[in-house]
Amino acid sequence: MKNISNRYIILDTETTGMSFSGTVYKNHRIIEIGAIEMINRTTTNKIFHVYINPERNVDIEAFKIHGISDNFLLKQKKFIHIINDFLNFINGTNLVVHNASFDVSFLDNELKLLNHKIKSIRDICNVIDTLSIARKLFPGKKNNLDALCSRYNIPLINRKLHSAIIDANLLKKVYLKMTSKQKQMNLFIQNSSYTYHDNDILNLSKKNKKMLKIQKASLKDVMMHNQYLKYMFKKNKKCLWKI
Repeated sequence: MKNISNRYIILDTETTGMSFSGTVYKNHRIIEIGAIEMINRTTTNKIFHVYINPERNVDIEAFKIHGISDNFLLKQKKFIHIINDFLNFINGTNLVVHNASFDVSFLDNELKLLNHKIKSIRDICNVIDTLSIARKLFPGKKNNLDALCSRYNIPLINRKLHSAIIDANLLKKVYLKMTSKQKQMNLFIQNSSYTYHDNDILNLSKKNKKMLKIQKASLKDVMMHNQYLKYMFKKNKKCLWKI
């Protein structure tokens, strides 16, 4: 049973191939998982990063994207050897994934192949798809990870090939940018209650309040304002603000 906390896991995977037919990935498998822990919008020092022996060859087109070879993967652990550590790492978290249907389907397929008691990653995580968020923010635009990094001025340093752990780190920065804006503000509640994304600052400390500079309107500003209100009333025969 899910018990979602303030833990966020930013996740990406690399696979042996990307051919898709219905819900079957033509026996393609996961070969790399990169996951980064974030608590209260702050990255911790906890990551989960493994390469996995897929027990099959990598498609040439996929190799061109991530550069992970069959010879390298033969020396890695199989999925059955890492599954428990991985599930423990993501259990009860908000799992942030770009194009989540792709990665989650691959992960669910691995669970199915192992006949695992957990049938879907969504049973233990709250999955957040950043592609869906991006499409709402930028409708009609290109919204892959590279395009979003460019849009948010996030540099793709030393990224000639795709890598699950590198892409997870880029996605973390993109997600923070996409969710950094204030969600809602209600000006009509006496206690000035606000709703923010994640752990945006809710209240200023007393120390910070003392540091705030209050700039009051000058007498000249007030006079000019009143003159403009009179002009509005004369022109429109009404004025919403008190003159």
